[in-house]
Amino acid sequence: MRRFIMLFGVIALLFDFYVYQGIKRISAGWKSAKLQKSVRWGYWIFFLAFNICFTIVVYQRFSTGEASVFMKWVMNLFLAFFVTKLVFILVLFGEDLVRTGIALFRLIKQLFSETESEEKLMPSRRKFVSQSALILASIPFASFLYGMVKGKYQYTVHRHTLFFEDLPAAFDGFKITQLSDIHAGSFDDPEAVQRGVDLAKAQNSDLFVFTGDLVNDHAPEVVPYINHFKQLKAPFGQFSVLGNHDYGMYVQWPSEEAKAKNLQELKNHHADIGYKLLLDEAVTIEKGGDKLSLIGVENWGKGFIQIGDLDEALANVAPDAFKILLSHDPTHWEEVVKHHDKHVHLTLSGHTHGMQFGVETPLFKWSPAQFRYKTWAGLTEEAGKMLYVNRGFGFIGFSGRVGIWPEITVLELRKGKAS
Repeated sequence: MRRFIMLFGVIALLFDFYVYQGIKRISAGWKSAKLQKSVRWGYWIFFLAFNICFTIVVYQRFSTGEASVFMKWVMNLFLAFFVTKLVFILVLFGEDLVRTGIALFRLIKQLFSETESEEKLMPSRRKFVSQSALILASIPFASFLYGMVKGKYQYTVHRHTLFFEDLPAAFDGFKITQLSDIHAGSFDDPEAVQRGVDLAKAQNSDLFVFTGDLVNDHAPEVVPYINHFKQLKAPFGQFSVLGNHDYGMYVQWPSEEAKAKNLQELKNHHADIGYKLLLDEAVTIEKGGDKLSLIGVENWGKGFIQIGDLDEALANVAPDAFKILLSHDPTHWEEVVKHHDKHVHLTLSGHTHGMQFGVETPLFKWSPAQFRYKTWAGLTEEAGKMLYVNRGFGFIGFSGRVGIWPEITVLELRKGKAS
């Protein structure tokens, strides 16, 4: 911990020193020397104080495992400042590369010139570049502020029509609403959560599924929101699975018994909400004389807890049954599901949150999540097997969302080939 704090201190000082060069250039030439001095000193006073505050918060967070509202805001602002400074620095660094190139050219020119040049080797920083850096850096800063205040509750419905040639005829047009990663312990606005629930209810789907991480760590976190989520009802039932956070893996428990008690309490809350929790098992959904198998496994994730047993879950499922699998982590599909002898038509996952940060447009999609997960959001298909990754309903760590909004998924199953 001490090494981490020391390393953070060094990096923070380097960032601030580099950014300060741009601030100094922007304020150069101001008519008011008093204002110039205030801005320059104010920069150092504010960020030195903030970095010390953040260091204390990080130490307390990892020492006690607690995170107050104040701690969350400090950590959120640190991330916002970090990205903002990084953008600022990248612009200045680009200018410095050009300045260095010019300096090398001038040096070589002087070495081979017979006349002595009065030209400075290193050109001065241009005020225009520093001003441009400040303008560009303000965009992510404003985006992070929006994400912390509004974006984390900007619920968005993602609709997809999925075609399967072997879908039982009675399920043609069958609609599924999926939520994932509620992380109830992070919520701070019950009215906003209710808006999300109302939006999910309004989809009037045939089946409701939840794909894990109901809480951050502790079962009681969901208690204030049980009445919210129990409003989600569907004609063919509500089903759920556990995610990695549901097992209480990220806190220190006084005993294994306390940890097991917490997990059992959480399972009871699934029932309180009206979810049928699937623990390496399958249920049969019947409609119009036709059937499909809904399968749910405990968490299995690359780099995370791996206790889900797909073989056990599929043990009593007919090989030719139409199969929908609920599995929290999409790496389970990559590593196990798509290679399994029994063909699983559709897997529904969550877990990634799309890192709660990124850019999504009709032509372009990017998130840091892509460096960790092959499929981090949305639909993918391979050899007739589909995976859908929900971007998550809640948030954790960073109490906000920037560009990757909380998701309500609506999937319509259709019989036949996609046109």
